Amino acid sequence: MTLQQLEYILAVDEHRHFAKAARHCHVTQPTLSTMIQKLEEELDIRIFDRSKKPVIPTEEGKALIEQARRVVGEARRLIDLSAELKGELKGTLELGIIPTVAPYLLPVFLPRFLDRYPGIGLQVTELTTDEIVHRLKHHQLDAAILATPLNDSALQEHPLYYEEFVVYASPDQPLLEKRFVLPEDIRPDELWLLEEGHCLRTQVLNLCELQRLEPSRERLAYNAGSIETLKKIVDMGHGLTILPELAIADLNEEEQQRLRFFKPPAPVREISLVTWRYFARARLLEAVSETVRGCVPAGMLQKPNAQRVAITR
Repeated sequence: MTLQQLEYILAVDEHRHFAKAARHCHVTQPTLSTMIQKLEEELDIRIFDRSKKPVIPTEEGKALIEQARRVVGEARRLIDLSAELKGELKGTLELGIIPTVAPYLLPVFLPRFLDRYPGIGLQVTELTTDEIVHRLKHHQLDAAILATPLNDSALQEHPLYYEEFVVYASPDQPLLEKRFVLPEDIRPDELWLLEEGHCLRTQVLNLCELQRLEPSRERLAYNAGSIETLKKIVDMGHGLTILPELAIADLNEEEQQRLRFFKPPAPVREISLVTWRYFARARLLEAVSETVRGCVPAGMLQKPNAQRVAITR
């Protein structure tokens, strides 16, 4: 068994076609097919059902492919780690990020990181928290930026910053007459939320204690897929929403007038760099962490205190 054979079965699993997988691996189709057949003979398991179009893994093959993905990933990380131990930062970082952070952090983070660390190739994927956790545990991501704590012993969390929640309201909202807002000031039937699967939705529900609402509240049934959609709905003169602090940085003067902060202790969410528990590339993680911290206001680097309280998932 060789790493090359494992890479071949991963390519076939991805492309579901032997010829396409061979082109991806820069070998001839007979070479790839022969190597996979030898691996099947060695393991005495048929990995792919070749009678199907497109080709699909057998049930036994699915388990072997999953393990092969871990082995190939760890082999790649071993090469990258050896370079890091010699003082070099190079290789590839597969990074996940949640949609309520990506639009506001990535435009600043990406050019800085790529400029400072030219030897690192970034592969960034925007995913929900549940999908990120799944991929981290299955070694399909190296690291991710998301809201924590996750309370998962299989993962390691490295806090980056803490951002407050802020109310963004349409001009006719009575709460704009107040200097600061309390959670009980928010009318549930006027609040626009992200769709299920976003951790920000859960945090807002916890903040406003909306879990006890009757299911007949029709306004809560309309869920948006992005923060920008929520803002546009409010801009049209309908209701209010709750934004994370980074999302308000680019608001114009008129939009700034429709923001209200919560009365202390202000609710905040923790944003962390999360990895598999045994991820070994400490210098690379520090490079990502330092760059992210340099992209946010200094006040967001402080842990919650008596004036701020963390809202968990």
